[in-house]
Order: sequence, then C-alpha cells, then structure tokens
Amino acid sequence: MVTQNSSAEFEKKSELTADSVTLIEGLPGLGLVASIAVDQITKQLGLEQHGTIVSDDFPPVAAYDEGRVRDAVRVYAGEDPAVMTLQSDVTIPPNAVESLSECVLNDMAQEFEQAVFLAGAPAESEEQIGEVTGVATTDELETALTEAGITLADGAGVIGGVTGALLADCYHLDVPAAVLIVRSNPYIPDPGAARAVIENALEPLVDF
Repeated sequence: MVTQNSSAEFEKKSELTADSVTLIEGLPGLGLVASIAVDQITKQLGLEQHGTIVSDDFPPVAAYDEGRVRDAVRVYAGEDPAVMTLQSDVTIPPNAVESLSECVLNDMAQEFEQAVFLAGAPAESEEQIGEVTGVATTDELETALTEAGITLADGAGVIGGVTGALLADCYHLDVPAAVLIVRSNPYIPDPGAARAVIENALEPLVDF
C-alpha cells in the first residue's frame, strides 16, 4: 500500500463483482490521445459510472455533460468485458499527481488485476503518427505486449506526469501494469492517434 497522506478520495457509486478487471487510464496529456481513446472505449463498451475521485488539489471547476454537472475525475466500469476506465475533464496539476496516484493504488487497486496506461509522445513526422511502443512492469505483461504485436520501447527513458507516477507506484507495489506510448501530433488533439492505439494496441492486448 502507498503511504496514505493523500487528499484524493475515491467515492464508489456501484459495486463491481467481475474478476480479472483491466484498468485503462485516459487522463489528459499530449494530443489528448489517452482522453479521446478512453472516452471512446467507455462509450462503445457501455460502461457505467463506478465512482469519482475528488481532491482539494484538483482545479476548482464545475464539469458538465449534456447540461448536467458532474465530477471532473470519474471511474467507469463494466463486467462483460471486465474493464474499468479512469477519465478526467481537466488536466491533473503537478501538485495533485501524487495524491491521485496514491488514491488509485490505495482505494481502487483491489478492484483491478492489471492496469494499462496511455501516454502521447510527439511525432517527428506525419508518417510516425499512430506508432505505438510499450513498457511493462512484469515479465507476463512484457510477453503480452509482444504477443499483441506491440514493439517494446528501445533504450532507456523516463515517463513523467500522472502516468509516470501511476506506473511507478504499480511497479513498486507489484501491480501488473503497462504503458502504451503513442506518437501523436504535438500541437493539436489527435483523434487519429487515439484510434490507432485502440485498434493496434488496446484491442489486441485487452479482452474487449
């Protein structure tokens, strides 16, 4: 368990009884790739809201959808397929990264078996947009990435922000996790890269 000094709290709204649940993170980042991809997955799989994450460290805003106010950071889940998604309408500020990661690992980890995080990386050419590489925390997930046709990231590197914090906490707490790094347009939201990571990486890797 992560040391609990977090202001973030998970407020559960429903029970989830499925086994072997996969958490897919879709928090805002470069090209909004993770946000677009996970929003699409949530809608297409018909996932229901499972809970919210609230924190004094989050921006003081009121999010809304179709004329109704909602919490900015939400968790959706379903049992067939056994998928849980983490979404946010706001960028997670640096001072809230640690508390959000602690909340996920303290309050939610008992409900999922493995986690898949998404991270955008700037494409250096138009042809590179949509290319996906993977990083895993366990031998089993490394094998799963390879069998899904996902190239493992070459050389050494660092993953920052909230995705990096979540991945590091999963690694230290022996929670199987992988991050899919997708090359995307560095200047504007990139739905093409989001589609590529769904079709070429998430669908082969996760049982949808």
